[in-house]
Amino acid sequence: MVLALSDKWVWDSWYVRDGDLWHGFFLQADKSLGDPELRHWNVTIGHAVSRDLTSWTYLGTCLAPSVSPAWDDKTTWTGSVVQDSDGLWHLFYTGTSAAEDGLLQRIGHAVSRDLHDWQRVGNGLALDRTSETYEEFREDRWHDRAFRDPWVMRDPEGQGWLMAFTARQGGIDDTLEAGAIGFATSPNLYDWHLEDPIFVGGFGQLEVPQIFTIDGRWYCLFCTGADCWSESAIDRVGPAVSGNHYLIGDTPRGPWRLAPGPMFDGADPTDRYAARIVFDGGVPKLLGFRWFDRQGARFIGEIADPARIGIDDAGRLQLIDDEHEQRGDA
Repeated sequence: MVLALSDKWVWDSWYVRDGDLWHGFFLQADKSLGDPELRHWNVTIGHAVSRDLTSWTYLGTCLAPSVSPAWDDKTTWTGSVVQDSDGLWHLFYTGTSAAEDGLLQRIGHAVSRDLHDWQRVGNGLALDRTSETYEEFREDRWHDRAFRDPWVMRDPEGQGWLMAFTARQGGIDDTLEAGAIGFATSPNLYDWHLEDPIFVGGFGQLEVPQIFTIDGRWYCLFCTGADCWSESAIDRVGPAVSGNHYLIGDTPRGPWRLAPGPMFDGADPTDRYAARIVFDGGVPKLLGFRWFDRQGARFIGEIADPARIGIDDAGRLQLIDDEHEQRGDA
């Protein structure tokens, strides 16, 4: 069964395992809004648990926008969770403010002992745009200042931590070539140093990045919409559709290159978006939210059951089987 709520839409999600229990975190909004497009500006972060990634118990809201005025008083969006060496859990998330009409994105930080009750570290702000390498908001360039979707992981080559996030690089004429995977480093999860992007180009935006390794190869999963493809991406991957694709790299820092086509997990209309890889007993599986029905007429807003992932001889990711069922697509 999928992770679906009768009274809420569910979309971007991220996962962490604690013992034999999976914890799923996701964006949620009340269906009473009527129009699913309103969900982005009426959002909180939900929490559910599962032992098998298919049967979920919903635990409610675990983080909501701050009380105004604050840098994150309008939205709390997509993030990731890691545990430090002392057992403390760290949530990194995207925030926007009402004073800026939600146009400028920043990255926040909260901590928890139980994975549900989260307390912001200070005012919550962990990382902001401080370099002109990253594009500032311009109404004639893009619809927002992209600085979101933090993916945090231990540095496999050192003692600290790495963060990848959705961004855009400044100074690029073609807006569909300016999408970037931003990058930051930290010795302790509290003090972050903003660095240059580790990948730029191909798309107007590369959303919800996730860096992981399988069989000694490094991958960076991302999602993007059909309207965000540049001509160079179409030439390398194939027809522009919405869904999930990936980069291939030598290390988490790169250099990264766009995987050749066909697109890993995409369609028009797409069923699954903002996907994540989880390792269940060492087996990589893909989870993402169900965006549209088969006709592209209705927003679904639930997390599909996991699909198993494999790698071919050339190192390309493949969906071995698609375990999630289509529901309500008549």
